[in-house]
Amino acid sequence: MDIREEFEFTLPLGYKDKDGVVHKTGVMRRSRAKDEIVLLQDMRVQRNRAYLIIALLGRVVTQLGSLKDVNTGVIENLFASDLRFLEEMYNRINEDEVMISVKCPECGAGFEKEFGRLGEL
Repeated sequence: MDIREEFEFTLPLGYKDKDGVVHKTGVMRRSRAKDEIVLLQDMRVQRNRAYLIIALLGRVVTQLGSLKDVNTGVIENLFASDLRFLEEMYNRINEDEVMISVKCPECGAGFEKEFGRLGEL
């Protein structure tokens, strides 16, 4: 089984750097357990739990336009809609997905059903 590790994206608005260049396209990698564990020791996260997503995205967003480095400073300065977009993308690519075979009790047709999270319809 081949596990996809990187996902391309295009931000709704884009990150505007200090030179006025807008960066919209990028790459996010799949998170590893260490990414979340290490951040729980980060003082910024300990002082403000809401900072966790900023720090996490600063680790897993590996490319953004022509920027040499994507870090928490870049993530902090995204427009709110772009931050929400990346947070939703992070959740989508890192959550457990389960496919099950389902059969309609009335017509007998079979199909595959995807659960976003275990036990969730």
